Amino acid sequence: MVLVFALLIILPFFHVYQTYVAAHAYDLLAPGERQLYDIIETLTAPFVDDPSRDLDVIKGNTWSGRLFGVKMSDPLAVAGQMAAGRNVYNPFLLTALFPVVATLIFGRFFCGWLCPANFLYELNTNLRILLGRFGVRSGRRCLDPKLKYIVLGVGLLICGISGSVLVAAVYPPAILGRELYYAIAQRGMGVGALFFVATVLFDLLVARRGFCRYLCPGGALYSLLGRFRVLRIQRNVVTCNDCTKCNSVCEFGLNPLRDDFGQECNNCTACIAVCPVDALQFRWRITDTPNQGPGRESPRYRRDHKDARQVFGNANSKA
Repeated sequence: MVLVFALLIILPFFHVYQTYVAAHAYDLLAPGERQLYDIIETLTAPFVDDPSRDLDVIKGNTWSGRLFGVKMSDPLAVAGQMAAGRNVYNPFLLTALFPVVATLIFGRFFCGWLCPANFLYELNTNLRILLGRFGVRSGRRCLDPKLKYIVLGVGLLICGISGSVLVAAVYPPAILGRELYYAIAQRGMGVGALFFVATVLFDLLVARRGFCRYLCPGGALYSLLGRFRVLRIQRNVVTCNDCTKCNSVCEFGLNPLRDDFGQECNNCTACIAVCPVDALQFRWRITDTPNQGPGRESPRYRRDHKDARQVFGNANSKA
C-alpha cells in the first residue's frame, strides 16, 4: 500500500516533467519549475533515454492505468462504464480480467494489500489509539455490512440513468488518484478531497473502518468476488488457545476465533501476525472451515474435557 500510494504521488511529477520536455521550453520555466525539471531529470536519466516514451511504462492510477504495456482497470470502473454506456465494450472489459482473476484466487487482495485509501485508514487507526490515550473516545458503532451492496447497486443504477460513471465520485481509491494528480500537476484540489476527508472522519468518529465495511462500492464488488476465493485463512484448532487477539485486531469486525471469515475477509494477515501460537495460516480451500469450537489449548476446552474425564473415570470405578 505504501508503494501504491508513493506511485500516485510520483507519477503526476513524471507527467509534468514529460510536458516540460515535450514543450522544449526549459528557458521559459519559472525557477520552481526548473528545479522540478532538474530533479526529475537527475533521478530518471540513468534509466531512460527518451522520457516521453520510457516514463510511460507506468501510467494512470488505481482506477485505470497501464503497467509495462498491460492495461488494467478496477472492476468497479468497468462495471460503472458498462452501466453508464448500457453496453459491453470488450477491450475495456478485458482490462479488468487480471484484477478479477486475482480476486477469485486471493480474495479482496486489493483492499488488503494495494488500496491507497486503506493505507490512510490504517494510519487513522493509529490516530484512534493515540486519541484514546488522551481520553478521547472514537466511534465504534456497528452498522449492517449489507449497506455497501445497496450503495453498489444504487450507484450502478444511477450510472445507467445518468450515463455518467458517478460511482467514481464516492470510491476512495479513485478519489485519491484524481486529487493527488490535481494537487501536483494542476496545483489545486477538487470537492473529492473534502469527500475523502469526510470518510476519514466517519472512520474516526462513527465506526471503525466504517467506509470500507459499510459504504464502499468497490469493497462490495471485491467482497462478492472474494466469496469464491481459493486462498483462505484457516484456524488450527489444535494449537489455538482462544486468546481472542485475532478478533480484537481484525479491522473488519470478523470472528477468526470461531472460523468466521466469510466474503468480507481481505486476507490482510493481521490476525496471522498477532497470533501468539501460530494457529492461523493460509490454506487452499474453496470454502471456510465450519466452526470448530474452542481451541484445544484454551482453558475452557481443558476444563470441560477434564470434567468429562473425571465423570467417565468415576463411572468406570463404580462399574
